[in-house]
Amino acid sequence: MKKKLHLLLRYLMLILIGSSMALPFIWMISTSVKSEHEVFQPGFHLIPGVVKWDNYHEVTHQIPFADYYWNSVVVSSSITFGQVLTSAMAAFAFARLRFPGRDRLFLFYLATLMVPGAVLMIPNFILLSHLRLIDTYAGLILPSMFSAYGTFLLRQFFLTIPRELEDAARIDGCGYWGIFHHIAIPLSLPGIATLAIFAFLGSWQSFFWPLIITYSEELKTLPVGLSAFNRLYGTRYTLLMAGSTMMLVPIVVVFLFGQRYFISGIRLGALKG
Repeated sequence: MKKKLHLLLRYLMLILIGSSMALPFIWMISTSVKSEHEVFQPGFHLIPGVVKWDNYHEVTHQIPFADYYWNSVVVSSSITFGQVLTSAMAAFAFARLRFPGRDRLFLFYLATLMVPGAVLMIPNFILLSHLRLIDTYAGLILPSMFSAYGTFLLRQFFLTIPRELEDAARIDGCGYWGIFHHIAIPLSLPGIATLAIFAFLGSWQSFFWPLIITYSEELKTLPVGLSAFNRLYGTRYTLLMAGSTMMLVPIVVVFLFGQRYFISGIRLGALKG
């Protein structure tokens, strides 16, 4: 009896937690198909026939939504690829190569995680201004292509690869690049997928850095573009929520495709950590 009661309480807690996490998304989606005067009415229910699907169409006319979307896709995909590549190469060097000061250098690299990102924005902006990369794709992408967290995550995976596999690859004539490409990467796909999902989510929803590094409409990303609905004398919540709902689509797609690797990567990372 006590065991059944314990299971029932656990299920109720999971339902309550899931409902509390889902309420903001339910409000966002319901608001995206309401009229302006219905936004602050209580409840999430909608009256059949009053659903305003035109809000999604109006978003694309109020702002250059397709251009912002394309910019976000290009920037997020480039940052994700760059973070995975640089983190994998750095992690392989820290995990499998032997050179003087390796462990101290790795600890120094990890220490950068304690520096808040806001502190680095001004130095990065000054550096990019000297390089004449303000208001360019390079300015949006380059500062985010390196990740100390990603290096630490993949290093944990590379450390678990048996030395025997590396020795066998050397006998077959593989160098460091061959071992990295043919052994380390295939055996660490869960960790790479986890890092890719984290990198894509972080870059897709990034707002402050694209806001300060770009000033032309042609290079604005989606989070910055949607801020146009926040006006001085009020916010157009219906259009803002409609644009935010469409903004969620790539995140859902990326997570669904990488869900299997993501879950296994989190589980293996917890065991290896």
